[in-house]
Amino acid sequence: MRHELTLLQRFAGSFLRDANLGVLLMNTDFELVDISEMACRVLGLKREQVLHRSMEYIFADLPEEHRLVRRQILDGMVVRNHAVSWMKHHERFELLLDSNVLRDEEGEIVGAYLLFKDVTNLRSLEEQVQRSDRLAMIGQIAAGTAHEIRNPLTSIKGFLQVLRKTFEDQGMEKETGYTDVMLTEIRRINELVNEFLLLSKPKNVSYDEVDVPRVIREILPIINNEAILHGVVVQYEALYGLPRVVADKELLKQVFLNISKNGIEAMTDGGYLTISERVDIEERLVSIDIHDNGPGIPVYVIDKIFDPFFTTKSEGTGLGLSVCQRIIHDIGGYIRVSSKGFGTTFTVSIPFQ
Repeated sequence: MRHELTLLQRFAGSFLRDANLGVLLMNTDFELVDISEMACRVLGLKREQVLHRSMEYIFADLPEEHRLVRRQILDGMVVRNHAVSWMKHHERFELLLDSNVLRDEEGEIVGAYLLFKDVTNLRSLEEQVQRSDRLAMIGQIAAGTAHEIRNPLTSIKGFLQVLRKTFEDQGMEKETGYTDVMLTEIRRINELVNEFLLLSKPKNVSYDEVDVPRVIREILPIINNEAILHGVVVQYEALYGLPRVVADKELLKQVFLNISKNGIEAMTDGGYLTISERVDIEERLVSIDIHDNGPGIPVYVIDKIFDPFFTTKSEGTGLGLSVCQRIIHDIGGYIRVSSKGFGTTFTVSIPFQ
């Protein structure tokens, strides 16, 4: 019996230390008795600072409805495969929770536990597959019709430019204004057609070893000019010795420009746009974080922003982020977004060899 108890104690210690699970163990006073290393990492807690503290104290900064653990757990509230989103700084985690009470030999409740699994990568992969299927279907339609739309538009645009010149030479200001409006609308249609074409497999893609910091430095003047127009300050936090990635340089520029422009436009009263670089050696990923301190993205919107044609802009097409997702997905990477209601971070992660 003593040997079995020692074995169980060893297993419990090893489980909390090594298992890829978040574990929180509480007593009947709703105090944290033990916590796994993985739970500390995901929740942003330091073990020595939270042990034997009440759960209310540990999650005091959060409203009760957003706390991971509630006191009702000690009343026997059982949770199975409950999906929640958790924010740590600018990082968003998708978690699956299980919880239950612990009873002694007489059936009395002596504590409770909460387990969670980080399924962020699985959910992200599932969403990417679903979006890729939708984009592939839209891309097939786009590829078959975009050229047919563009050809007559080119002719209409050419004749309108001739008419405009004639009206201008004859001093017909009202008619010149009408042609200006029509030419502007044609430009908008052309931009939409271009985005449609990018939804299909981009043609003439040139994959090569790319220095990501160099790509960002080349587009920084464009981002800065856009920021100045909106009263936004751009901060660039470079990281020395970032590994090269295999990608199309021009398409990467498009991704970073699109996300940066969205962040700048989100800050209606000015603010800061921070572009920072980091590397994850273990996961072999180069990541670029593009953070704005705007109003943030509402919870009911954040999971839809990569969907084709979803947009909150009055003149947006809803294709920009879909195209960005497609470009990064095609090189084996992913784009994630996190928002706390007072700022948004887009993370573009690209694998390196």
